[in-house]
Amino acid sequence: MKAKVSIIMGSTSDMPVMQKAAHFLDEMGIPFEINALSAHRTPEMVEQFASNAHKNGIQVIIAGAGGAAHLPGVIAAFTHLPIIGVPCRSSISIDGWDSILSILQMPPGVPVATVGLDGALNAGILASQIISTADEELSLRVQKYKQNLKQKIIKANNSLTEYKFKFRTN
Repeated sequence: MKAKVSIIMGSTSDMPVMQKAAHFLDEMGIPFEINALSAHRTPEMVEQFASNAHKNGIQVIIAGAGGAAHLPGVIAAFTHLPIIGVPCRSSISIDGWDSILSILQMPPGVPVATVGLDGALNAGILASQIISTADEELSLRVQKYKQNLKQKIIKANNSLTEYKFKFRTN
């Protein structure tokens, strides 16, 4: 089995966030790999990874980083594959804003799709949606997941009837 998605993080301290993408990919039955590579500490390894990702069968890269968070952008500089950036809170982060802005504000020609702060689950969902455009079985699994989300909200909304108020109209 060859990986279709690569989950890359700048440090293993990002794993509590990034594992949410891994759990979702697992649930969808999408083969993936997980590695820690640093844009600042192992730039040559990042270049080698990104330059070879496509020929290694990778279709989407999810890259999470905290602080200066250059990893998703550096990866995007070396590949034509879609990159989904996950800004992560970290011990050196300015409440996550530095990570968000570092990933979000890419120059023209080097796009990185950016999810919310610590939003690895959404990154996993987005990667699944991208891959599902060419995989009908996966498309059906993603659609089922989305339908289940809808049912959860309908159920939650119905449970609100237990809250009684004197002037409530519904």
